[in-house]
Amino acid sequence: MNPDAVVTAIGTAEGLETRLVPARGYELDLIERVPLPRRPSKDLLTLPRRVRKAVRQCREILQVRQADVLVGFGGFVALPAYLAARGRVPIVVHEANAKAGLANKVGRRFTPFVAEATSESLPGAVRIGIPLRESIANLDRAARRRSACARWDLDPQRPCLLVFGGSQGARSLNAATVAAAQALTAAGVQILHVYGPNNTDQVEGITDLPDYHGVAYIDGMDDAYAAADMAVCRAGAMTCAELAAVGLPAVYVPLPIGNGEQRHNAAPVVEAGGGILVDDAQLSGTLLSASVLDVITDRGRLDTMSANAAEHGVRDAAGRLADMVMAAAAKGDK
Repeated sequence: MNPDAVVTAIGTAEGLETRLVPARGYELDLIERVPLPRRPSKDLLTLPRRVRKAVRQCREILQVRQADVLVGFGGFVALPAYLAARGRVPIVVHEANAKAGLANKVGRRFTPFVAEATSESLPGAVRIGIPLRESIANLDRAARRRSACARWDLDPQRPCLLVFGGSQGARSLNAATVAAAQALTAAGVQILHVYGPNNTDQVEGITDLPDYHGVAYIDGMDDAYAAADMAVCRAGAMTCAELAAVGLPAVYVPLPIGNGEQRHNAAPVVEAGGGILVDDAQLSGTLLSASVLDVITDRGRLDTMSANAAEHGVRDAAGRLADMVMAAAAKGDK
């Protein structure tokens, strides 16, 4: 939208951003990590001092970078950044989860530019969805299917189930997949299983099973989405947004920790008929195979769920958020 715009990021030394941000060609400034203690402790007593230090660090970064606008997505870094920018630099807040965290609850009080992925997660926010990479937002699964299947030696004429649990995998999803693999493949279903680089021990017994294709990690999930007819996954905000945008039905198994945000993330697409919700505590090979086979072997139901997911999905969130950022920056110039 503006080739002269410069984007930099703020993060912490402990986060994945130290690897991901530079790898994508952006500059990264670091501040100290200030997690909020969940119970009384020594960390709670030192919290005010550590927050003030992080705010000072963010303020220095905004000054050195000559920032025209600050965009925050919540989390440890966002809160001190919002406090540093308040009254000095225009702020844009985006909430990805259905249940907003503390940082964004605070940040949205400092700005009229507030966006959300799910309705009513933040008061006064505009629902725009979650910004997606162009490779996902513009994915044509049908057109890409044949080349995507060839990447893993899959048959594009037969149904394929994609199982993934994030970059590190998910052991409960892995265990259920291993237990269900025999029944699924016997019914003619191919399995593309992203089990995680530290979970090889879980799949050693089924690697030779026909139609089972296990990989530790996939770089380029657009190909995986194009090869698949259905997915089994967690319900992180980005996962839910991507699967809905590309119209891929899924069995969502929310991570059973935190404030329950993953269940809330999946609820809208499930209510729209684009997915199935299964509790992690109830997940088993039998339940997984039954849930998948009821859909993936019924072309009519599979197509209906795919259409329902796509109807709920949002592909243009990145452009809409960029419009909001540019508007905020322009307001700061006045």
